Amino acid sequence: MDPGTPVRHSKHMDRTNLADFLRTRREALQPDDVGLPRGQRRRTPGLRREEVAVLCGMSTDYYSRIERGRGPQPSEPMIAAIARGLRLTLDERDHLFVLAGHSAPARVSRNEHVNAGMMRILDRLEDTPAQVVTGTGETIVQTRLATALLGDQTQFTGPARSIIYRWFTDPAERAMYLQDDHSVHSRVYVAQLRTVAAREGSRSRAATLAEELKRESSEFETLWDKHEVGVLFTNRKRILHPKVGLISVHCQTLVDPDQAQSLLVFTAAPGTADHNKLQLLAVIGSQLLESETGG
Repeated sequence: MDPGTPVRHSKHMDRTNLADFLRTRREALQPDDVGLPRGQRRRTPGLRREEVAVLCGMSTDYYSRIERGRGPQPSEPMIAAIARGLRLTLDERDHLFVLAGHSAPARVSRNEHVNAGMMRILDRLEDTPAQVVTGTGETIVQTRLATALLGDQTQFTGPARSIIYRWFTDPAERAMYLQDDHSVHSRVYVAQLRTVAAREGSRSRAATLAEELKRESSEFETLWDKHEVGVLFTNRKRILHPKVGLISVHCQTLVDPDQAQSLLVFTAAPGTADHNKLQLLAVIGSQLLESETGG
């Protein structure tokens, strides 16, 4: 993640307490807590700064400067990333925002924060395609194999962060799935968005997204007017991958009601062609990562 251009804020950033809080939370985390190998004898209590930086998706230098009280004021997205990387509880996340000079996000719209327990599960799925998504279809975090299977779904900004929005506005999103499955995807996404909008209210992100889609997609508007709810995917997804071709996976969902998020886990039965394709994607994904990082 790129820190980007510093943004001015009127609230005071408590550099000293922010640095101390980050350090204590880092030292309280063990490699096992985040799915990392313990390796040789460690001189540093808890995780190293470079390990936390990787978990947060930012450079070691950027994170280290903040922890040492020398960095610029982090933006709200950067603080949210640090909260996820350090596996903070919701109360700890709110405290981190305040120390950094920001207002704590409203609890009713806390979709950016992933529950620490869900993150621990995700940490143990590094060799499996898995990702955490919000009710509006925004992917917050993915395992490396999920990125290899589905592409980097965390890179989008604005309404396009939602797979529901992309489904009705970006042909590339539909190209990932068989034509025969498109109508089902459309109905499920509309029903999902309607449920979230009803639960969170007319001023919610879900309701705003629905209004935008009604203006931009006649298909969405037609389906929205049918008032369908409770339309669900089967647990089997057929994906057209540019490297390995058609791959059929089982999608299991773990829902966190408190956070209105879901952990999606994609698997294939061992010994099948689909399982072999997932293993091939693991190799391809590692090679791409090494080429991007110069490893």
